[in-house]
Formats: sequence, C-alpha cells, structure tokens
Amino acid sequence: QVQLVESGGGLVQAGGSLRLSCVASGIIFRFNGMSWYRQAPGKQRELVAAINNGGTTNYVDFVKGRFTISRDNARNTVYLQMNSLKPEDTAVYYCNVLISGTWPNYRPSNAWGQGTQVTVSS
Repeated sequence: QVQLVESGGGLVQAGGSLRLSCVASGIIFRFNGMSWYRQAPGKQRELVAAINNGGTTNYVDFVKGRFTISRDNARNTVYLQMNSLKPEDTAVYYCNVLISGTWPNYRPSNAWGQGTQVTVSS
C-alpha cells in the first residue's frame, strides 16, 4: 500500500523560498516516477512538476525557472525547491507516484497524502 507523507510547507513572504519533502513507502521508489501537485482554495488539483525514474524533470510553465524537483532514492524522498514564490503559489502541495502516461498527462496513484500548506503573503 502506497503511503505518502509531505512536509516543509509554511508561511513565507513573496520572493521567499521553501523546500518541500515527500517520503514514499509501499513502493520500490527507484523504479517509479514521482510528481508534485497543488490545490488552491476553490480550484482543482493541478500538476506542478514531475521526475521520472531516470531523473528527467518536467515543469508546468508557471513554475519553470522558479521550482526544482529532485529525488533521493536512498531516502525514498522527492523534493520540491520553490524559489521566488508568489502569492498565487499559495496552495496545499501534494506528491504522488506516477502510475502511467507521459508528461503532462500522467495518471497518479489514488494514494494521496495529507499535503503540506504553502502560504505566500504579498
């Protein structure tokens, strides 16, 4: 059973940085692509970034150049380094395992974690 535990969110001023972490269990981590999603109040959850099992990364346009996804297979952990944060980045951020598909039409697992809240003040 897949379990995902996100951490690292918080309150930050615009222009600041945060580093999110997600520890995955119940999978052979190194074989799986991983992703970060976010859900802002009143909006649908959206894909933000993904990294495949070979380390290739992809980003949606609105975070390119600001966010960096990375992984540590020894720690079963995926990270999201977020720089130059904007108020519109405020959301709950979730990680997930990528089950199938290709960028940007991945299908994630059904095992969503609790997420981590990121709030960016102006």
